[in-house]
Amino acid sequence: MFGDGRWANDQDILAYFTRPTRSINHRAIAEIRTGTKHTVVKAAASDELDSFIASWPDVDAETGLSLRGDELLIKAREAMIAAVHTFNSAGLTFRAELFIITAIIAWTYLLHAWFKREGIDYRHAKNQNGERVVIQTPNGAEKYWELSQCLKHVKCPVEAGARDNLTFLLELRHEIEHRSTSRIDDTVSAKLQACCINFNDAIKGLFGAQYALERRLPIALQFLTFSPDQRALLKKASNLPRHVETMMDAFERQLTPEQQADPRFAFRVFMVHKTANRAPGADLAVELVPPGSDIAEKINIALKEVEKRKYLPTEIVKMMKDEGWDRFTMDSHTRLWKRLNARNPKKGYGAMAVGKIWCWYETWLTVVRQECQQHPDRYRTAPAVAAQ
Repeated sequence: MFGDGRWANDQDILAYFTRPTRSINHRAIAEIRTGTKHTVVKAAASDELDSFIASWPDVDAETGLSLRGDELLIKAREAMIAAVHTFNSAGLTFRAELFIITAIIAWTYLLHAWFKREGIDYRHAKNQNGERVVIQTPNGAEKYWELSQCLKHVKCPVEAGARDNLTFLLELRHEIEHRSTSRIDDTVSAKLQACCINFNDAIKGLFGAQYALERRLPIALQFLTFSPDQRALLKKASNLPRHVETMMDAFERQLTPEQQADPRFAFRVFMVHKTANRAPGADLAVELVPPGSDIAEKINIALKEVEKRKYLPTEIVKMMKDEGWDRFTMDSHTRLWKRLNARNPKKGYGAMAVGKIWCWYETWLTVVRQECQQHPDRYRTAPAVAAQ
């Protein structure tokens, strides 16, 4: 471009090489012109320059991303958009399966784009004669990490709840690939919703708010309403294949109550029919009303958080003894909550009640029960052996 003569100054040249994910200072152009840097790099031939100019600007119109330099990030966005559109398409039967497979591709590209930007080599490799050798496919292409390998990397930027969500979907994907799954849409919808929100949060947090998907994926319109009879039928419906149900149960048993309640693992909302008093107020199709807010109190809807059942330590010890754990004492209980730092408010196991007395929630009772079940020799007296 220097030798061609069509570009009068460095700023004109700079415009061809800078973009949202690659900002170049004017100094870099001047250093090339003066020969301060990159003198060993040969100038492009005239036909190569013409080809470059003919293809410029080679950018995505919506985001300004380079179709070449930012290919991974563009593919990640388009894959997630395709996953959501597929799930919302009318007439499809196996929507959840199609969404999961496409969403996993989206997350894989997103993490590859992040690893590439951070300079982390995300290729499969093995040590051979003291050297790192990149593994190739049978056709000679380099093998890149699959999503599960990306999530295991020590610097993986995905937060814990979102990671649990993706691990769940990966295990479900294995069942989808190898066996029939029947209809699972309603059963896993909360996890799929969380997957969408997590992806949008991740792409904004890792690359910038300008790449968010809200504008491309507005709220879906549907023809569905539920009568009381329909709701009753939905609650009774249970047509999951046994292997899928077993996989889901086994996975969720590994999670703590806090992990299961994390909205990044499964996102659930209530939808309530609302009649607006004023015309402008009717324009909003969905409104989330926080429990305890002024609006919730005024319209008197049943979306209030139910007061959690609270247990005193003495009650928990008595319950364990009644269940047969006769060696579980108050000292056992104290040692357990101190070992697990269970009074940390972030864990959600309990709270300080009126009178500055610490009370425990049902989630802590579950932890105590699991502790006893895992260590029966410690908390239950062994039955006496009858004399022969």
